[in-house]
Amino acid sequence: SQPFDYESVKRVSPFAKTVGGRKHFMFKRAAAATALLVTIGGASAFSAPLPLARLTSRIAKTTAGTIFRSPFTRTVCLFGLGGESSKASSEKGMYPIVGGEDIMRQKAHGTSEKPVMKNLRWGCDYETADRICNFNRHYAEFAGYWTTTKFLQEVDKEKETTYYDSVTGKPLFIAPRGRTFEEFKAESISHGWPSFRDEEVVWENVRCLNNGEAVSVDGTHLGHNLPDRKGNRYCINLVSVAGNPNPEH
Repeated sequence: SQPFDYESVKRVSPFAKTVGGRKHFMFKRAAAATALLVTIGGASAFSAPLPLARLTSRIAKTTAGTIFRSPFTRTVCLFGLGGESSKASSEKGMYPIVGGEDIMRQKAHGTSEKPVMKNLRWGCDYETADRICNFNRHYAEFAGYWTTTKFLQEVDKEKETTYYDSVTGKPLFIAPRGRTFEEFKAESISHGWPSFRDEEVVWENVRCLNNGEAVSVDGTHLGHNLPDRKGNRYCINLVSVAGNPNPEH
């Protein structure tokens, strides 16, 4: 199995417009995304993306019947069907705050100045975290990884939880805000990754690049902004926000 590669979605999107020769928007987008999800979903390793030729071959064989099976439900949660851009902003037009590519320039340790912390919260794996946070721009921990950690057992379900940068210890997200923990949990389970909204982002320390990549101001790869009909949805690797607070911040 393969890890989820956000860039694969972009590479196949032009092809998706002609899947089966159909012109219905929901069919086109859902069919392509479903085939993609079935092909690369559920990865437990961090490895190279599926060759595009092989991927598009599978997409071409996707039928309308495939859409309405269970993978389609996950596809709707993952990609949405509203056609929003990764640059979409909230109704107020303030978010996301866009940062420059220079944030992710090479530094002493990949895109960061140092490795991730050794004592990550919730039992997150150090090597996976260091790879995703500092030596990666497109990949994610496998879908549902966060539910295999101690997160759901240890997180406070009655109060807000602050999520800290796994490298610097700076606060990056505070959730839930404007909703219950159960709503936050349900959305995250449906999508496959912890999913945050605009009001839950500590914008002092977080930026989105023009391609939708969510990063810390210090160069930690966090995840991606994948908007849905409700607005911006920041789909974040738990290993990227499992740090402990740094007293200096």
